[in-house]
Amino acid sequence: MVARSVRERTVQAWVELRSEDPEARSAASVAERRLVAARGLTSLRRVRLYELRGPLPARRSVEALLHRSIQFYNPHKERCWVRVGGRDPIPARPGEVAILVADRDDERRPAAERWWEHQTGQRIEVREGVAWLASFGPDGDPAARAADLAVARDRQQGLFCNPHAQWHRVAAGTVPLPWFEAKEGSAR
Repeated sequence: MVARSVRERTVQAWVELRSEDPEARSAASVAERRLVAARGLTSLRRVRLYELRGPLPARRSVEALLHRSIQFYNPHKERCWVRVGGRDPIPARPGEVAILVADRDDERRPAAERWWEHQTGQRIEVREGVAWLASFGPDGDPAARAADLAVARDRQQGLFCNPHAQWHRVAAGTVPLPWFEAKEGSAR
């Protein structure tokens, strides 16, 4: 049951596979073998990120709704972290830089929005992107290295974001909440 107390805000849901992620493993392999910007890359993980914005209930109710919906994640094979405030942790390890990538003008998830409205009676916006979590060796600025690795410019440069169809943001340290607001460039 959804609590009656709702307030306008943004909540993030970070979803990661419980088992090894073949897409992240493949991306790390390609990066290490072919990209100069990946020198010193020590780990690479992929997490789906949802931002829910609108009249949302308290954390426990949001978690319960996400848990029973197939619109967001499968609790049998994935973990979900809910972040309701800027100081709440994300599933990043110490030293990891987060790179958000989303489809340009197509990050909204109407099916998830309709499901939420059907369950709660509240209209919200749901956006989805991919957060790549990368860590690097001690040489150089990790945020700058992540930014170099982010945008695919040709076969030797960049990996995660096709600039013709996608946008990206890089966050070293604290990840903004909301993060989908400013689409271009970096947040440091």
